[in-house]
Amino acid sequence: MPLDDRDAASIWDMVQAIQRIQAFTTGVSSEAYLDSELIQSAVERQLEILGEAARRLSSESQQAHPGVDWAGIIGLRNVIAHRYDQIRAERIWSVLAADLPEILEKLEILLPPSEEPDNASE
Repeated sequence: MPLDDRDAASIWDMVQAIQRIQAFTTGVSSEAYLDSELIQSAVERQLEILGEAARRLSSESQQAHPGVDWAGIIGLRNVIAHRYDQIRAERIWSVLAADLPEILEKLEILLPPSEEPDNASE
């Protein structure tokens, strides 16, 4: 199922959020991440964007691509936004290392070839 413009923009926002997280954490050890409130805050903000963009994706697109854990992505955003006192940096680091590369791979496949939606934010 091809994505409409709004869904393509949401996927693009998700891809950019993951790429930013990867840029923030490239060459950073888990210990350095756990010691840096700055990096943690930057990562958490991008995870919020990732989850919000996933939430905005139409239910038809979500259902058409069940290989992506939409509920998990949105759920993590909800914890960060609403239950911030329950955030565990060790768990976030684990998500970064174990889950984000696979999510990025699945999302990139969904993007139209060589197209960047006009309303994608930078």
